[in-house]
Amino acid sequence: MKDMSWESYRIFLEVARQGGLTGAAQVSGLSPATVGRRVLQLEEAMGRPLFLRSQTGYRLTGEGKALFEQLQAMEAIARGVESWRQEGQGASTVRLMAGTWVTWLVCENMSAICTERDPFRLDLSVSERRATLAHREVDVGIRAVEPVEPTLISRPAGDVAYAAYRRKNSGETLAGRWLAVSEDDVVSAYLRWPHERAGGVIAVLVSRPRSLLDLVRAGAGQAVLPCFVGDLDPSLERAGDEIRELRHQQWIVANSEDRHRRDIRTVSDRLFRLLKSHADLFAGKRPSRT
Repeated sequence: MKDMSWESYRIFLEVARQGGLTGAAQVSGLSPATVGRRVLQLEEAMGRPLFLRSQTGYRLTGEGKALFEQLQAMEAIARGVESWRQEGQGASTVRLMAGTWVTWLVCENMSAICTERDPFRLDLSVSERRATLAHREVDVGIRAVEPVEPTLISRPAGDVAYAAYRRKNSGETLAGRWLAVSEDDVVSAYLRWPHERAGGVIAVLVSRPRSLLDLVRAGAGQAVLPCFVGDLDPSLERAGDEIRELRHQQWIVANSEDRHRRDIRTVSDRLFRLLKSHADLFAGKRPSRT
C-alpha cells in the first residue's frame, strides 16, 4: 500500500463526522465529487470498505469505525503538538465549547473571558451536545453532568434552574401556546419538556434554542428557558413556578493532561469566576428590580 497523506485521512474523518459528502465538502472547502473520489482512493489503498452508502448518507462500517478511532487518537496527538508549538510562540488557541445559553452569557461578558491583551485566541463552539474532550476536539467545555472519564478534570459551577417565560403583561392570552425546538433537534431535557409535559399547543417550532428567546420577546408564545436568561430580561416574566425536575448542576471540564497549559487554565478560571458571579441567577433567584 502506498503511503497515504494526512489530508486523505482528514477527509475521511470529516465524512464520518458529517455523515456524508456534502457536509464534509463544506468543512474541507472541496467539492463533493472530490471528497467522494478521495474516500474511494482511501478505501482502495486500505483494501476494505470504510463506509456504508445510502440515500440518507454515509455510515461507518466495522473497519471504518476501527480506522476512525485510530485516526482520532492521531488527531489528538497532532493537536497537542500544534498547541504546544503555538504556546511556545505566544500565539495559542483555546477552544471553548458550551451550550446556547452559556455561550450567550460568555458573549455578553467577553471581556471577562478574553481580552486584546491575552496572548491566545478564543475559538468558541456552540452546541447543545455534550462537549467531547477525549481526543482534544475541545480544550474547555461545559457539561450538565459530572464527567466520569478518567482523562478529564472538572469542577462544579453551580445549579441551573428553568421556568416557562412569556412577554410581560401578556397575562393568560399566551397560556397553552408553546414555543419549542423541533423534536429532531432536541438534545437537552428542557428542550424536550414542552413536547412531553406542556399539555398545550406548540404554536411555533424552531431549529435553534436561541430563537426561543426572540419569539418570547415578540409575544409569539411561552417557552422554557434557563432562569438566568429569562430573569435577566426585563421584558419577560415567568409563566409559573420553576420547573424543578429540570434543575441540574453544570461542570467545567478540561483534559487532565492540559491542566498545566497556562492559556487553558486562564480561560477555565475566568469562566468559573463568570459562572460563579451569576450563581444566584443560574439557581433561579430572581434579581431585584430598581
